[in-house]
Amino acid sequence: MSRKEPVVAIGLDAADPKLMEKWMSQGHLPNISQISQQGIYSRLHNSVNYHSDSAEFSSTEPLWVMMATGCLPDKTGFWDTVTYEPETYKVGCDAVYGGYDYQEYKPFYALGSEYRVAAFDVPVTRVCPGVEGVQITGWGGHHPFYPSESQPVDLLPKVIEQYGKNPVYRKDNGIWWDKNYFQWVTESVEKSVASRAKICCDILRDGPWDLFMAGFGETHTLGHDLYNLSQPDHPLYEYTNKIDSLGDPMLQGYQQVDQAIGKIIAAAPDNAHVLLFAVHGMGANHTDLLSMMMLPEVLYRINFPGKAALGRGDVKQPAPPVITRNIRGGWSAEVWRQVYEANPIKKFWETWTHKKFLHGSKNGLLSPYPLLDNNVELGWMPAVWYSPLWSTMKAFALPAYADGHIRINLKGRDRHGIVEPQEYDNVCTEIIDVLQGLKDARSGELLVKKVIRTRKSPLDSDPKLPDPDLVVIWKTIATDLIDSPDIGRIGPITYNRPGGHRENGFLMAKGPRISPDSSFADGRAVDVGATILDLMGADIPPYFDGQSLIQPSLSLSQKN
Repeated sequence: MSRKEPVVAIGLDAADPKLMEKWMSQGHLPNISQISQQGIYSRLHNSVNYHSDSAEFSSTEPLWVMMATGCLPDKTGFWDTVTYEPETYKVGCDAVYGGYDYQEYKPFYALGSEYRVAAFDVPVTRVCPGVEGVQITGWGGHHPFYPSESQPVDLLPKVIEQYGKNPVYRKDNGIWWDKNYFQWVTESVEKSVASRAKICCDILRDGPWDLFMAGFGETHTLGHDLYNLSQPDHPLYEYTNKIDSLGDPMLQGYQQVDQAIGKIIAAAPDNAHVLLFAVHGMGANHTDLLSMMMLPEVLYRINFPGKAALGRGDVKQPAPPVITRNIRGGWSAEVWRQVYEANPIKKFWETWTHKKFLHGSKNGLLSPYPLLDNNVELGWMPAVWYSPLWSTMKAFALPAYADGHIRINLKGRDRHGIVEPQEYDNVCTEIIDVLQGLKDARSGELLVKKVIRTRKSPLDSDPKLPDPDLVVIWKTIATDLIDSPDIGRIGPITYNRPGGHRENGFLMAKGPRISPDSSFADGRAVDVGATILDLMGADIPPYFDGQSLIQPSLSLSQKN
């Protein structure tokens, strides 16, 4: 340690750099623009390492853990919030404790007594020992996989008493078809941003702090919930946008965040470095349908040739219209009404009858209704409905929020495995061949960018490996209808959340050590923590995979 220079670091969860750049150039975000113009700005391009290759990566929770620990997932072992148990074929996704536990690698700001730190609502973090100062997690945020807690323990209750409960916390679900939901989410985000700004400013004034760090989960909510009302590249835009009468609600939310950033900067010390970043961005959602619904059905049809469970269509027919109404009032119910039934009378009845009569299984799949009624983890996600069949399948799709995840049902590893280790490569190749033929039925474009193998050998037992054997990297094509020469047509399927994750983030910073209008070479989310430590004058741990972006010409070993 050679010096102490205060840093104010603010993470805008899922704030997309393309949108930010456009809105800054148009003058809509003056406070954020000022940081960029007075200092450094560049995009972040996220990738992770698998056995066979590296690949772009857009999964929220692991990216925030990469930022907080300075380590990639192959080091932490934290790839996903979804867990799979090979002994039972069960999946879990703990909505509170499903994030990283920070036992092996602590947050970069756990710097001991030499540094005073305030960390407020940094996504996917925990209250950890080794932080001299205050920590608050879970006041707000987009469905956080971490608990609501604080250091000291009575601080969060005091914050809630003074500023109120966060109106968005664990309540935003991207219900694009509900006008009442639109009204609620726009009003709630505005209230959440205003309260967050007050909390941040008050904590700053309680300093001095060597590091003040905060997260804005509202930008994540805005992207997931309002993208179709804001950006013409979303397939639902022409059916749902009201920009002529209401304006751009996503931009309006970002402008509220910009005003909050201005207030926080005004409350910061004059000599502070101010750093603003997003670990990933947001675009038209393509992975909800492809990874959560389409891929499980693809694997079903590969395993049971000639059969279809959900979304059976006819590749010989023209592409049907996009579904623009949600007649069942929920995405799971909308997907379930696409369950295959050969009898047209039964099909009509199942489509329009009351949900209380639709609790039975169909085509070997679990009905979502009892799963939802009993609050089964991930019961709303179509991939889970196929789980009774997993033990009989050569391979199946695990529930996934971003990239597609495929598990091989392997003898000697999965309890009822049916694939011999010597057959593993052939099964992987068979599946990859089918995946590479998947097309968007509306444009004719191929959908799969890359399929990656995650293991050196079938029975590799390294506990830090991801659960899937194959990871499907999709092209960024938001489609509701896919065609395959091998398994036929799937869809159309009702769109889920309008916005979906992108691997690109950004970082901008201004301060005494940063030249105006400068930039840096390629960076990743894993570099953000190292950059903050560098600006603070603190040591960067030698185990970090990340490095400071302020002096990219210096190697990590040279700096240490």
